[in-house]
Amino acid sequence: MGGSNEQTLILPTGKTIKIQTGLFIDNDFVDSVDSKHFGTIDPTTEKVIAIVAEASSRDVDLAVEAATKAFYNIWCYVDGKERGRLLNKLADLETLDNGKTFSITKMVDLPEAISCYRYFAGWCDKIHGKVVALL
Repeated sequence: MGGSNEQTLILPTGKTIKIQTGLFIDNDFVDSVDSKHFGTIDPTTEKVIAIVAEASSRDVDLAVEAATKAFYNIWCYVDGKERGRLLNKLADLETLDNGKTFSITKMVDLPEAISCYRYFAGWCDKIHGKVVALL
């Protein structure tokens, strides 16, 4: 599955970042099984933001298999506080390909997405799967 899965992007702010463009399977960014790719388009400019790996049904099967293995061997043992920390880390995101201007995304969409991740991250150490027996 090899291939280069990293690209450098220049954000509308002028900041340069490196992003992974492969499929995240089994804790690694990999190329698709059939090496297909597609350009993700910025709808406001119609320019290609990045060329990313295109998943096939076989890639999805591999991802589900890896996720199942990770859940039963690792994730189910991660305590709620750590799960919350990891979900909060997801809240640190930026978006370019939603069709809105960068300023609107930054002022509206990003804070809402962060709020959603933080809301669910807050539940991670509060729900334990225990039930109270009814009398």
